[in-house]
Amino acid sequence: MIGVPCMVMRGGTSKGVFFLSNDLPADPHQRDALLLAVMGSPDARQIDGIGGATPLTSKVAIISVSERADADVDYLFFQVSVDQALVSDRQNCGNLLAATGQFAIERGLVAAAGTTASIRVYMSNTNSVATSTFPISNGLPVYNGDTTIDGVPGTAARVQLDFEDIAGGSCGALLPTGSAVDQIDGIKVTMIDNGMPVVVMLATDVGVTGSETPSELESNDVLRTRLESIRLQAGRLMGLGDVTDTTVPKLTMVSPPTGLGDLTTRTFIPHRCHEAIGALGGVSVATAALLPGSPAAAVIRTGAGIDGTIICEHPTGSFSTTISVDTSTTPPIARRAGIIRTARKLMDGVVFPASL
Repeated sequence: MIGVPCMVMRGGTSKGVFFLSNDLPADPHQRDALLLAVMGSPDARQIDGIGGATPLTSKVAIISVSERADADVDYLFFQVSVDQALVSDRQNCGNLLAATGQFAIERGLVAAAGTTASIRVYMSNTNSVATSTFPISNGLPVYNGDTTIDGVPGTAARVQLDFEDIAGGSCGALLPTGSAVDQIDGIKVTMIDNGMPVVVMLATDVGVTGSETPSELESNDVLRTRLESIRLQAGRLMGLGDVTDTTVPKLTMVSPPTGLGDLTTRTFIPHRCHEAIGALGGVSVATAALLPGSPAAAVIRTGAGIDGTIICEHPTGSFSTTISVDTSTTPPIARRAGIIRTARKLMDGVVFPASL
């Protein structure tokens, strides 16, 4: 049995396995087979691998030194299906991004000095760059801190993620259809890509309130069938082609805020309901909320976004984004996007996948 060096890290509200690119097979088919074996897929329990039996814990980040002048490291993300033999690079992951800079320092890809590191990360999946800023001590990442994010117990060190030109990274444009509002199956939707392709719709338009628990929504077969029909059509309209076997676009149902946030969200990713909301998915939804006439704009708290912050409520708390959108142009232009996450190293060692 051959082992592969890796590190298991929590980034934001996700958990994944981090590899150096040179430690994996160069052949894509061999690499994907290895990743499936590492996670223990396909199996609903992933009992023979280190996946956590949910999409949020069946993720992989592959890191290498960047040859680009505007980046320190390259980050390639893979979503490994839990119960199917599928490995997808059709999306990015802003949560695992929060741990990418730390991994790069841990593995010696980047040297760090002082008390703060700012690592420029090229996100290969979406051809865009983000800067991850976090504390360091004696040249190594600091993981302990007093920052909290909903969906993760306890506190950890603050990670500031600032994105550059992420609009249209997967679909070619912030609004792939050129419109802030389209109709699919008679439902008004916003199809948007500001870091993550997302279809945003009113919860009431698909027969729910938007306050249901993830398990309640997942058990609603009528809803799930309706959402999948919308997703498949949206995939083609967004330039993603046949998305039957992919994890994008995500689907977010929005409703008025019930707490201190600006709007309430329930997100399918795409077939399971997220216990929170994805980092880049949250950026796309928050951006949609600033587009006049969109479904999200119809339910957002009055005055939200004036300070540049949009807070998305989700099943386990809320998610804050800093967003700037210029709606004076046609089409609108996303000027700025940033989020605050936390990350932590969980395990450093060798994984021994089942024989291939």
